Amino acid sequence: MLDDQELLRYSRQILLPQVDIAGQLRLRQSRVLIVGLGGLGSPVALYLAAAGVGELHLADFDEVDVSNLQRQVLHDSDALGSSKAESARRRLGALNPHVRLVVHDERLEAESLAQAVAAVDLVMDCTDNFASREAINRACVQARRPLVSGAAIRLEGQVCVFDPRDAESPCYHCLYGHGDEAELTCSEAGVLGPLVGLVGSVQALEALKLLAGFGEPLRGRLLRIDALSSRFRELRVRRDPSCSVCGPAHGAVHE
Repeated sequence: MLDDQELLRYSRQILLPQVDIAGQLRLRQSRVLIVGLGGLGSPVALYLAAAGVGELHLADFDEVDVSNLQRQVLHDSDALGSSKAESARRRLGALNPHVRLVVHDERLEAESLAQAVAAVDLVMDCTDNFASREAINRACVQARRPLVSGAAIRLEGQVCVFDPRDAESPCYHCLYGHGDEAELTCSEAGVLGPLVGLVGSVQALEALKLLAGFGEPLRGRLLRIDALSSRFRELRVRRDPSCSVCGPAHGAVHE
């Protein structure tokens, strides 16, 4: 059961009938991997820790740079030059000592990525390049772990949930195929800080819905955000039966 301090800390969300004590307990028993602790990973990590997700696995091999501070609110000036994963561990530990923090201060690839994904209940893709997103998606399909994917560049953002436990759910590859080799990064195209905060907050909300078991997650629905006009648009994404990642011909298993 939750102790008195936890009941007080999480009281405002426990008051919600969609969460209640049972949902809060499910959050406490959950393990989440956050890949990327930058602009998207910052609000994701802060909100999941604050909400009482029991175990957060923090993965980032980069160091905090002064150009990050405009949008990566998990880090501050005192963290400049230090590991983002360690900076995140310090900040989140101070925010909520009830949450267990596991640090992956390395680039997760192949076997290490597969092990990290298999060790948790849910994966948050907060990376900023197509190759990483494809690798994370493949690992999630193989381990049958739900994936909450977010992206933001310039003044545009998007969020989608890919859940290989659901036979009708597409995967990231169904949506984007082999991607765009000429894709731009934020360092090349720019991005506005509040936009990544908005996208990351939506990702965190989707994670809480999946973990606590309430609401209607963005499974098979791509939410697109136009920050310039403050407009939101939703697109239906269907599973590709011949997908080279999640299709039956390629070893994907659905229940």
